[in-house]
Amino acid sequence: MRNRTRTAVAAAAGAALLLAAGCGDSGGDGDGTVVFDMWAGGDDEVDALRAQVEIAEEETGVEIRLRTSPWNDFFTQLTTRASSGEMACLTGMNGQRLGDYADAFLPLGEEELATAGIDPADFTEGSLDIMSHEGNLYGIPYDVATMIVYYNKDMLDEAGVPEPAAGWTFDDFEDTIAGATTDAQPGFGVGMAEFQWMSLPIARSGVQPVTEDRQLDLTNPAFVEASEWYFGLVDEGYAAVPGSASDTGWGEEQYQNANTAVALDGTWNAVTYLNNDAGFRAGMVELPSQGGERLGLVLGSGYGISADCDDPETALQVLGALVGEAAQDEVASSGRSYPARSSSQPLYFEALDDEIRDEVEAAFEAAFTDLEGQYSTDNWTQINEAIQPNLISVYAGQMTPAELLEQTQQQFGG
Repeated sequence: MRNRTRTAVAAAAGAALLLAAGCGDSGGDGDGTVVFDMWAGGDDEVDALRAQVEIAEEETGVEIRLRTSPWNDFFTQLTTRASSGEMACLTGMNGQRLGDYADAFLPLGEEELATAGIDPADFTEGSLDIMSHEGNLYGIPYDVATMIVYYNKDMLDEAGVPEPAAGWTFDDFEDTIAGATTDAQPGFGVGMAEFQWMSLPIARSGVQPVTEDRQLDLTNPAFVEASEWYFGLVDEGYAAVPGSASDTGWGEEQYQNANTAVALDGTWNAVTYLNNDAGFRAGMVELPSQGGERLGLVLGSGYGISADCDDPETALQVLGALVGEAAQDEVASSGRSYPARSSSQPLYFEALDDEIRDEVEAAFEAAFTDLEGQYSTDNWTQINEAIQPNLISVYAGQMTPAELLEQTQQQFGG
């Protein structure tokens, strides 16, 4: 297994706990209620969260006040609340954005984990990396994810292209999308979002664009070369240029609408693609390897305690219940995401139809092997926001990948 970010339990967390107690209005009402802020994209997601909240309330006897907002609004509101000391005691956090907000969360050390009743050994190996930053643990993941290659079985059959198999290589990948490319549609849908475009260059080069000591490394020669290969798939005729810079879900939407045969997306969308409205048979396989090596990242989200929480002890008890066995079983059984708690994961597959269950489980087993935690800088969100609008210029050949990466490196990394 490659070098993995070690999750060092924060030795100073006990002191932080004392400092946090009694500080400001942090969403704890002081009456035993714990406010829980989380993103939710619609009624179904809100209902799913309420089901977990009800479990936590029953287990702890604590009243939980759930507040939800759409993804983008959530982080806008979180920035405001964090800066004003009014962040909810219990707050959801995406692992890729943790670096931007780590200071707003309470470090979780052995004392806090004991209060929450959490044993790190109960969670998937490496999953605590998702909620760790600079050696400190700031939350507990409720799900784990990684990037995976989705393909349209019907399109590949029609084109006479073999389905990808576990252990495939980048040469196999290129053969697949080349064979699936026809006059009617390109074989591959390129990505416009962070991991939808970046994952293949990372897998191919074997390096992340941030070093283990959190230094921006976009101009690493291996990453630049792999990026040039990736964007060059458009020049090869295997992929189309996205319609506009605002098409942030371009490749995934092209795949879901059966306009292309292959695309990259997270495991969090596996059930959505398996039940796609276009009616095609969906398949999935781990990222391809290069030279016998494949670098994939473990991703996901979790819950943390505000550093300004008035009653961190009660909030920790609620946190423990929300990532406890019953709540994680609820997450798994719904098929909405792949739970971080290992004992709950089999229920995710049991929720799938019999005819696809073994195939999906095998793909997940391969995809979740030999992953490492994502390295990020404190301003990783801003870096991606600077890169994303320029991706379409690179796809269109108006800017080279090296120019984009160098420009961004100079702006943010010096």
